[in-house]
Amino acid sequence: MEIHKHDKTALLFGATGMVGSHLLQFLLLDPAYQKIIAFTRRPLAFEHEKLEVHQIDFDQPDKWHQLVGGDDLFLCLGTTMAKAGSKEAFRKVDYEYNWNAAKMAHKNGANQLLLVSSVGASINSRFYYSQIKGELENAVQQLDFWATHIFRPSVLLGERNENRFGEKLAGKIGKVFDRFTGGLLSKYRPIEADIVAKAMIGAAQGLKKGAHIYPSHWLQKLAEEVDAGQ
Repeated sequence: MEIHKHDKTALLFGATGMVGSHLLQFLLLDPAYQKIIAFTRRPLAFEHEKLEVHQIDFDQPDKWHQLVGGDDLFLCLGTTMAKAGSKEAFRKVDYEYNWNAAKMAHKNGANQLLLVSSVGASINSRFYYSQIKGELENAVQQLDFWATHIFRPSVLLGERNENRFGEKLAGKIGKVFDRFTGGLLSKYRPIEADIVAKAMIGAAQGLKKGAHIYPSHWLQKLAEEVDAGQ
């Protein structure tokens, strides 16, 4: 398998989300990528010479599976239990949509998968949210990409298209709690969404074969390495 470091095509799912919107901007500016193919439910608010957008129905993958071809697959799809409205609806977005995209990209020859998961992801978790994240992590690692990178951020900070009061409150509390504990619970420290996105770019360019999991407190360092290399 030939792995490219330049002139790559990035596949992006979740381009309108908190991490994905930052990631899209970074990918468009990164000279390593000649094309970014974004798969979205609704149109994007801008155009770019490197950007190709496909508006798709995520529930009908047979209609767009042939379009999922490139070098690096970035999966940033996700919702919350509150927004989804039910466990079934949540699983559809966080597991099924991501899983379908991963299978298609692998079948079409993508080399690397980069997935936004969550702190605490585990099939053995007491929390359904974390169980689904853990289930997805286990599934994508079975696809045998040349490299699989899984990012486990804590509470995400930044602007969203919709208001998530609970996450904003958790972010404020987390910052205070982290100061008082001296960083002992650093992997649960809230993190800016753009830092996660930048860390994903760094991991993709690191070209490390195999499966890699990045806890939340590692992402800042990865992002700093990207800045230092620019």
